[in-house]
Amino acid sequence: MSNIKIYTDGACRGNPGIGGWGVLIISDKEEKKLYGGELNTTNNRMELMAAIRALESTSTEIIIDLYTDSKYVMDGINSWIQNWKNNGWKTAAKKPVKNSELWIQLDKLNLSRHVNWHWVKGHSGDEGNEKADQLANLGIDAL
Repeated sequence: MSNIKIYTDGACRGNPGIGGWGVLIISDKEEKKLYGGELNTTNNRMELMAAIRALESTSTEIIIDLYTDSKYVMDGINSWIQNWKNNGWKTAAKKPVKNSELWIQLDKLNLSRHVNWHWVKGHSGDEGNEKADQLANLGIDAL
């Protein structure tokens, strides 16, 4: 199986406000850049959309190292999601999980692929993260 690296990021101008998501996919052959945005959204939704769009654009036959600067995405996919599913998409406080429709999409994609999740500190000079941030801002500017 081949490996690829993916960097994802979300951005929002106002929270809620106008938002964008960016994805940088690095393989042996090329760099692929994806971005998009929404007029009325939140930063957390854009972080989730970046991860969703990234995984949607990949094959199920490769190993993916996905890098995000979002603790929300990292904790959600690695720690919280199983309890949410067991509790019918309710939190420990019995409240509906925010952005559950996006978490459901991300979970399905994650389970159908070989994804190694990595957290990277945002705005700290990591080249892939910086490029994903630029793409997320392009997503806003393109609206």
